[in-house]
Amino acid sequence: MMSFDKKETSALTFLVLFGLFAPTLFPSYRIQISELWLFMVYASTWNIQGGKMGYNTFGNIMFFGLGMYICASTQIAYSFPLAEWTEAGGVKTFVHTVEQYFIGLPLGIILAAIIPTIVAAFLGYFILGLRGHYFAICTLGIGIASGELATSMTIWGGGQGMTVPIWPKVDGQDVEFLGGSVNFFYTLSFILFLCTYFFLRWLFSTRFGLILTAIRDNEDKAEAMGVPTMRYKVSGWMVSAFFMGIAGAIFGNINGYIEPTQVAFAGATVGIYMVLMAILGGKGTLWGPILGAFIFQLFKEFFWTYFLGWQRVALGLLIVLIVVFFPEGIMGWLRREKPEWFGEIVDKKARLAQVTIKTND
Repeated sequence: MMSFDKKETSALTFLVLFGLFAPTLFPSYRIQISELWLFMVYASTWNIQGGKMGYNTFGNIMFFGLGMYICASTQIAYSFPLAEWTEAGGVKTFVHTVEQYFIGLPLGIILAAIIPTIVAAFLGYFILGLRGHYFAICTLGIGIASGELATSMTIWGGGQGMTVPIWPKVDGQDVEFLGGSVNFFYTLSFILFLCTYFFLRWLFSTRFGLILTAIRDNEDKAEAMGVPTMRYKVSGWMVSAFFMGIAGAIFGNINGYIEPTQVAFAGATVGIYMVLMAILGGKGTLWGPILGAFIFQLFKEFFWTYFLGWQRVALGLLIVLIVVFFPEGIMGWLRREKPEWFGEIVDKKARLAQVTIKTND
């Protein structure tokens, strides 16, 4: 049974209350807040490899894009020929009924979770034998290749991309299920974040989590002790693929349009964001990626709204600031400065002496 300390309970309560009341309090920002929940999922799942396991990856974007395409293709193919849809522009010619839409969407999300997980299992046994920058470069290549491959697939619209089925209408009016399309996908994004958080919290508290940490600290020693490290590395990547596939399915429907290299397999944006968010908050921790995603989304929306054209410069400066001033992330900095907040016993006299020596230096 999971137990929560007061600080974690307070933080989780804040997020839950914010998630429940945000659509009412900030109706104009529902899409941005939906994106925030998905950002938390991106960062938290990357943290399995990059934080807990010590394998920095740029390949999770592949699962995101794959889930996006698979969900949209399933939604379309359930009711119409997929090739005809992409040739005709989709929504210009075909319209889903309420029944078609709400059967195709769950099927698409389920397949968007399953197929990337299978792909992760298959690829994992080939590339997770690599370590360090060799693994990082390999996954970067996989992400780039995935986008180029999608560009060449005419059934998915090639380089022009494809539209996603629009929210169904009855008598010319949008169906008011769960408050309409924006509220519906907001709810899915929020539920996905909660499921990801609770699952990872449980996972990191088990033997599985301890073995991932052992792999990060000394993989050779873990293998010498009889730990089947490859099995655990592949399983960890499969978990990331599962949640990233669902996140891609949801985001594709929120966005309404899928383009191979700028939306689905967007390694230069989303692929970098998930790494940046985890490092900003503190990789290797449960709450670090969540905190990093929250801060990053505020930062992104501010600069993308008020300093359009300079947002890339601001993003570059943010990366430099993180590397220079917060190499361990915000959670790492807090643990060093306020160890008592994390339940660590502090010798105040010894700590005061250390601070005095540091000041004198």
